[in-house]
Amino acid sequence: MKLTVLCSFLLASLCAQADGGVESTIVNHDANEPAGFLTGLINRGIERSMQTAESESELMKFGRQLTDWATAPKFGGYYVGSYKYSSARGADGGPGFDTRLIRAYVDGKVLRHFAYRIQMEMQKTVHLKDAFIEYQQIPEARIKFGQFKRPFGFENPMNPWDVGVGDFSQFTKKLSGFSDYTYPQFNGSNGGRDLGIQLQGDFLNVSWGGTKHAFIHYQGGVFNGQGINTKDANRGKDLIGTLQLQPIKGLFVGVFGWRGSAKHEGIEAIKRRWAAGVKFDRKDWTVRAEYGHEGGSSIAQLKKLDADRTGSFTDEELRRGNAQALYLTVGAPLTPWLKIYGKWDAFTEDTFKERQEIYSLCPNFQLHKHLQLQAQWNVVHDNASHITHHELWAMAYVRF
Repeated sequence: MKLTVLCSFLLASLCAQADGGVESTIVNHDANEPAGFLTGLINRGIERSMQTAESESELMKFGRQLTDWATAPKFGGYYVGSYKYSSARGADGGPGFDTRLIRAYVDGKVLRHFAYRIQMEMQKTVHLKDAFIEYQQIPEARIKFGQFKRPFGFENPMNPWDVGVGDFSQFTKKLSGFSDYTYPQFNGSNGGRDLGIQLQGDFLNVSWGGTKHAFIHYQGGVFNGQGINTKDANRGKDLIGTLQLQPIKGLFVGVFGWRGSAKHEGIEAIKRRWAAGVKFDRKDWTVRAEYGHEGGSSIAQLKKLDADRTGSFTDEELRRGNAQALYLTVGAPLTPWLKIYGKWDAFTEDTFKERQEIYSLCPNFQLHKHLQLQAQWNVVHDNASHITHHELWAMAYVRF
């Protein structure tokens, strides 16, 4: 019944689509958000003060005492506030009003080809989210070093503004290292990030339908595996990568792989993950679907190890745990300021009896380039308890 309602909504949205529309930005790497109304004023002031730069030949000299060249740093920030109601047993109607995110960031370049980003999270506790530098002179082989998003999943590198619904999918949150499914203490809340080094690039440009775009995109990195702001806790490193094909502009088909481990208080979680997905984002239409599989440690095994600390599980037994995640998100523009998203989101932990499915309907009201409002209705079904509950969310996004 619920699936029928969702399909009916998607069909109705397709029929209501008007001709034309503004082409959406394709998010391939870290989102390059525009500055807000306040930080935009700051950025323009800095740019004006730097317009008296020296000639090009003098700007590009190398050396500690010879080089002043750098782009004007771009500051930005955004706030996301929320209200959430839940009919779930024991939720007491909550959690109610909350501040979901407050972030501030600065981007820039030094010597043209060295891009940097620093982003801070200021909600509840102040901590570092992103801090990296990337050498970008060769589009086919860019090198990134520092703390940044893992190259696992299409949705993971997206900014919360661009996801379309009020939260990331269960696939992204539980298998991309947001709040990892294996055991929260291994990863905490990392936003899909880790410390490491990555090689990425785009090549084989093709022309199709009057547009030119890169046919192949790849990313591959070596990471600590422990999450953000944390040193490595074992000798191993996480190897994560993706290969994506773009046959027509805006349409990506990709595969992802992850092999590694994380360690906490003497317990080690093994991660053997792969995923495949498709993403289409063009002329304000959005279709995104991903499937992910975990073949490493299961949460049941780790809980038992944590309880008695004398468990006799071997490394091979720990690798037998599994989880699966699958979601489909469709966004249809109805007017220049209204876009409606529908989502089906499923996550299975160890057995299909522990499957949780979420059906979502979420209209987005883009009233200004710096102001977006969302209303969301979720129907959440838990297979283990055979209980279904409903959630009503309201979100406000503001760039400052």
